[in-house]
Amino acid sequence: MTGHENLWMRPERPARGPRPSFSRAALAEAAIRIADAEGLEAISMRRLAADLGAGTMSLYRYVTGKDEVFDLMLDTVVREYLPEDREPPDDWAEGLRLLAWQARRTMLRHPWLAPLAAGRAQVGPNSARLTETALGMLDGLGLSVDEMLTLVGAVFAYVNGYIQSELAEGEALRRSGLTLAQRLAQHLSYIQSLIATGDYPMLERMTKEGGRRYTGADDRFAYGLDRLLDGIAAGLPPRGDTEGPASPR
Repeated sequence: MTGHENLWMRPERPARGPRPSFSRAALAEAAIRIADAEGLEAISMRRLAADLGAGTMSLYRYVTGKDEVFDLMLDTVVREYLPEDREPPDDWAEGLRLLAWQARRTMLRHPWLAPLAAGRAQVGPNSARLTETALGMLDGLGLSVDEMLTLVGAVFAYVNGYIQSELAEGEALRRSGLTLAQRLAQHLSYIQSLIATGDYPMLERMTKEGGRRYTGADDRFAYGLDRLLDGIAAGLPPRGDTEGPASPR
């Protein structure tokens, strides 16, 4: 087995050799369970083999190594972005909004997902379906494929960046053993000293007015996402001003 071909182009069951004792799906699910409980750093071929009750070398009948395990994990959880029982709405903005919220929920269920997805190309059957669905939401709006890809990428970049920041903040608080209020109190005297110089009027305003709206993570996520979608809507070509016929649905 070589690592120069797409994982999904290789048959799961080789024409020769022993009959596989489990599937790539089982391998992915085992890896996801480990990562959900202990983080990506806990994943090794030896650990996966132990969880599956198999020999370590037998895993190489399914994947070339840990990188392909990560590919399987990503493609498996991407399926959760698009629930099977829900059709995308006709309105493109509502479709992207629902997709962004579903992606956020998935990333919160799997804290390892956002940082892993940010640094890897996602190529697999579920990732292809996600791309097809997301681009289909923007089809017919007078945009080129490159423009559609850029806009979909902007939405996912927002979700991914927000989630990574949210999870990192929570982890920092967990390690410190402090509540958010206690951590802010640690820095209060310094912030007040800066405000006293008169050089930080916006910082002063923040301390006096901040925290009245959008105080929860969900509220802030929703506000930012809505403004992003508003910006996309403002930049769309006028209706009827298209570069060519939309591809058939």
